[in-house]
Amino acid sequence: MIDVTHTNVAAPRAPRRQAARELLALFTTHRPLTIEMARRELQDRYLGQVFGVVWAVLHPLVLLAVYVVVFAYVFKVRIGDAAGVPFNYPTYLLAGLIPWLTFQESLMKSATVIVANTNLVKQVIFPVEVLPVKGVVASMLTQAIFLALLILYVLGVYHFLPWTYLLLPVVMVFQALFMIGLAYLVSAISVYFRDAKDFVQVFAIAGVYLIPAFYLPEFVPAVFRPILYANPVSYLIWCYQDVLFYGRLEHWWAWLVFIPMSVIVFYAGFRVFSLLRSMFGNVL
Repeated sequence: MIDVTHTNVAAPRAPRRQAARELLALFTTHRPLTIEMARRELQDRYLGQVFGVVWAVLHPLVLLAVYVVVFAYVFKVRIGDAAGVPFNYPTYLLAGLIPWLTFQESLMKSATVIVANTNLVKQVIFPVEVLPVKGVVASMLTQAIFLALLILYVLGVYHFLPWTYLLLPVVMVFQALFMIGLAYLVSAISVYFRDAKDFVQVFAIAGVYLIPAFYLPEFVPAVFRPILYANPVSYLIWCYQDVLFYGRLEHWWAWLVFIPMSVIVFYAGFRVFSLLRSMFGNVL
């Protein structure tokens, strides 16, 4: 009786220990492979084109410029004065759009990353858990460039940076954990449910209007405001706005929500991926 009980208790712990070892390998043994695959993804995407990897920056840069021109100069939206901060509306807009575009790109990649790499998935020795992460790393590299440009813009226009810019590495780390967890979840589900990529595309298009990037939450009618607060990406955006725009922890409660949420999503996504990947080869 004692032996049977011991076996039943230990059995569920075995997958957890295996998942912990794989996570450790992801940040140690597989780290060079992940970085190299992310670098190659950026290169291969624009292979043979005249401007090459410049398009990795040019595409979102043009999109950001369009948003800034339309909302800041055509509709002439003003937020800085109302929020009691020294920065202008383009800074507010970019503080929300830059992390959103990174999140959007990473999510869309994850919906097809396993199916698009069937030949690698079917290789027994290849660490499949690297595939969803490489897309996140590539997206974060592009985001780092845009954040550097935004910092230069703030310095050039206002000649100072708030102390909250020191928190930028912190929020980027938890953003990466959040996106990796979702990438694991979406990539695993997409193998069994191919329509997932279409749901992701719809959310990627409409989702930008469901986050507080163009407007303050106070601008949203009260009946629709719960949708804004129910969107987990909103908390990511609020953290970035605190760092890049407000110069203070205006949304301190968003940090209390987003930091533990990113860790939970990271671990839960990896657990689901670990459970489902055993049948990837058969389904593909």
